[in-house]
Amino acid sequence: MRCKNWKSITCASLVMLLLGASSAIAQAWPARPIKLVVPFPPGGLIDNMARLVAPKLAQELGQALVIDNKPGAGGNLGAAEVARASADGYTLLMASPPLTISPALYTKLPYKPEQIIPIGLLGRVPNVLVVNPASGIASVAELTARIKAKPGQFNYASNGQGTSLHLSAELYKSQARIFVTHIPYRGAAAGLTAVMADEVHMMFDNLPSALGLINGGKLKALAVTTPQRSSALPNVPTMEEAGLKGFQVFSWFGVAAPEGLPAPIQLKIEQALERVANQPEVKAAMLKAGAEPTWLNGQSMGLFMQGDVAQWKKVAAYAKISLD
Repeated sequence: MRCKNWKSITCASLVMLLLGASSAIAQAWPARPIKLVVPFPPGGLIDNMARLVAPKLAQELGQALVIDNKPGAGGNLGAAEVARASADGYTLLMASPPLTISPALYTKLPYKPEQIIPIGLLGRVPNVLVVNPASGIASVAELTARIKAKPGQFNYASNGQGTSLHLSAELYKSQARIFVTHIPYRGAAAGLTAVMADEVHMMFDNLPSALGLINGGKLKALAVTTPQRSSALPNVPTMEEAGLKGFQVFSWFGVAAPEGLPAPIQLKIEQALERVANQPEVKAAMLKAGAEPTWLNGQSMGLFMQGDVAQWKKVAAYAKISLD
């Protein structure tokens, strides 16, 4: 078919040039190692998952992934570094709940949420509600009844203000219509120790870090926060089964990038991540750690994150939580 005028010729030429440029960008990338920013210290859940995924993703992409731990400000410092980075595919973020919690708790952040784009979600982790076995409390209903019978006398531990563990407890308080005093600790391990020492009455924790203590009989698990029971604790009910309808909290992990990442590079990373997520050994390692393998592409991950932000804004408003 012949073009009728110079405008159509110019338009067709531009389209061909753009297609060619996109193809060239995708083929040339990556030409050097990629930095994966983990916004937490080494040794935690998100860092462990990053170290599980990074070598597999490196194999898929044909370049090394260098993990760069940038802890601070509840994950916001690492996110801000990625938001400011060049959108060339050489700086990625190990994404996690602070990306959806912080916009609900802060009016001012060191970055704008739209400056970070989701590429793929790899897994979700239940939080678990635990108490000291010596308390004799065997269910969420019994815990709630005891708290209501002695208002103002119960407290709970968390790993700090504005974390998934803190907000899990605030969601429980809002749905059960109870009052429990928040006692923040420096890290989840310190909070769990406080529960075992009877310094506090309860705590929500990421399942992987509490699982050994639960299986060892040092903590009593009352419920998990996911819609389905965890394969790691099949006999422990969900919060919804315990009577709190719609109670869903996930700690989650995936990969994100600076806004403006060229579409061909974004697609290349997303497709590589999907292949990694579907590797049997990766799934097995996640399950062993107490995580639930859950693949969502960038678009679906974005919708998931929007829902998470909306939930935490409601909880923050109810509990009057602001971290500015």
